[in-house]
Amino acid sequence: MNNLFTIDCGEILLREFRIGDVDAIYSLTSQPEVYEFLPDWKSTREQRLEWVTNYEIPSNKEFLSAVPNIDEQNYLKLGIILKETGEFIGFCNTGIKEELPVPNREIAYAISKHYRNRGYATKAVKGLINYLFENTNVEFLNTVVLTHNVSSNKVINKCGFSFAGIIEIENQEHSHYTLHKEE
Repeated sequence: MNNLFTIDCGEILLREFRIGDVDAIYSLTSQPEVYEFLPDWKSTREQRLEWVTNYEIPSNKEFLSAVPNIDEQNYLKLGIILKETGEFIGFCNTGIKEELPVPNREIAYAISKHYRNRGYATKAVKGLINYLFENTNVEFLNTVVLTHNVSSNKVINKCGFSFAGIIEIENQEHSHYTLHKEE
């Protein structure tokens, strides 16, 4: 994978973003099934190219160079890659969710409508959780999911998160989940 950081999750890999992913990320985030739940990810192709080139790739490098001592400035955005074909089928990220109380490191993800209900999102989230808890100073994780996003609420429960309550973000109700390293 050209010396790119990867996490092996069985049938899938988590791999840091590269310029060649721009079209796949743009296509994925243009799916109504994705932007309904992650509207901040919707963009033009040109915006996506700028973000991947100037923000996401450099941010990944900064995160990886800070390991194990990551802080609130460090974000990691990883593609979900189908091992069998090398296809980019989603993403799984960690960063700070400013709307949450400290400690507010979050995990977020999306999977293409063509690859849902196959366990890939659960494998990706578990892979990132394990990496963070085993290789960094992260001791506590959050995730927020729109209350009506039934599939994502199921994934988060399968990954061991505990329901912490309902939180309103941008005038929408979200289920807030937490996970402690000890758990």
